[in-house]
Amino acid sequence: MTLTEIKNELKKLTTIGFELPNGELVPNHFHVTEVGKITKHFIDCGGVIRSEEVVNFQLWEANDFDHRLHPEKLLHIIELSESKLQIPDLEIEVEYQMKDTIGKFGLDFNGTNFQLQSKITDCLAKDQCGIPPEKLNVKIGEWKPKDKTSCTPNSGCC
Repeated sequence: MTLTEIKNELKKLTTIGFELPNGELVPNHFHVTEVGKITKHFIDCGGVIRSEEVVNFQLWEANDFDHRLHPEKLLHIIELSESKLQIPDLEIEVEYQMKDTIGKFGLDFNGTNFQLQSKITDCLAKDQCGIPPEKLNVKIGEWKPKDKTSCTPNSGCC
């Protein structure tokens, strides 16, 4: 989800909810303590120099049970951040305190709540590292021969 997309959704909402990947909701007394631009400039294991930029939201919950962040307030925080920090329309990454560490999530919207999407690590240079491509696991009896009616002699398909 990009900044433009979240701003469009916030304009339609009367309350904000964030849902964790396991379906639990972030307690509704959360704060958005930071909005910023994170630039990652790195070299992958294959020697390719790369750069990534995301907008980062940090969600935090305190013992302030009477606090509720309203959509128009978050919209104002986002617009102020865009203006003061010169943030373009980037993808959003969300940080949220998990049990023992900070979790980093992608963001989506299901029509009601913003959904924190699990992120995974990956090798960006598999061809340089000797990591074989994934092979399809086919069980005996599930394999079916190609439809021979779509392949004619001299067509180059066989």
